Amino acid sequence: MPKTILNKWQITARELTSIVENNPSLRGMLLGYVAEKKFHDMFLGHEGISKIGKADDHDRKRKGDRHIVYKGVDIVIEVKSLQTNTIRKLDDGTWYGKTQVDASDRRVVCLPNGEKLETTCLVAGEFDLLAINLFAFEEKWRFVFAKNENLPRSSWKGYTYEQRQYLLATLMDVTWPPKPPYHEDPYLLLEEFVRERKRELLFPTESFIKTKK
Repeated sequence: MPKTILNKWQITARELTSIVENNPSLRGMLLGYVAEKKFHDMFLGHEGISKIGKADDHDRKRKGDRHIVYKGVDIVIEVKSLQTNTIRKLDDGTWYGKTQVDASDRRVVCLPNGEKLETTCLVAGEFDLLAINLFAFEEKWRFVFAKNENLPRSSWKGYTYEQRQYLLATLMDVTWPPKPPYHEDPYLLLEEFVRERKRELLFPTESFIKTKK
């Protein structure tokens, strides 16, 4: 039987728990990887999914924590977590928090209009579906989902108006129960992707006009 990380490092579960709890950056990183696995186990066993992949964490050119093929359509999924210090329960019982949706460091990106820009923002369209784990609300493994095209854009005045239309906001509000653009059921959104991609194949000119807008 392979050794656990506790055996290898010769520490107890209590000691590891203390280390994780007392180092927020470590806790956030570990929770992120655990969330990826939970998302995988909870949602990627669907019969419509024929292929599952994962990009290299150090590959700056490919975003997405999971790359799947759903009913013949390629879909890139980004998995994010809540920022613990933003969480609160509102008077009406709704849970509220913020999630950080950005790159790990600054890099040069090419915007859809051909302009190059150095930023930590993610470019609209770099992935298809955002999955946010809500474990930090009530220590229950729940997720909400939103299509990239419906996510808020950057409001930072240091970018021009046109640049902001192509850059995703780095902090986004999240609630439970979910409110638009978030949904509890990812398969409804996956079905939308299938319909849209099929329509793009049938009407490529219409798709080009929509993209230019």
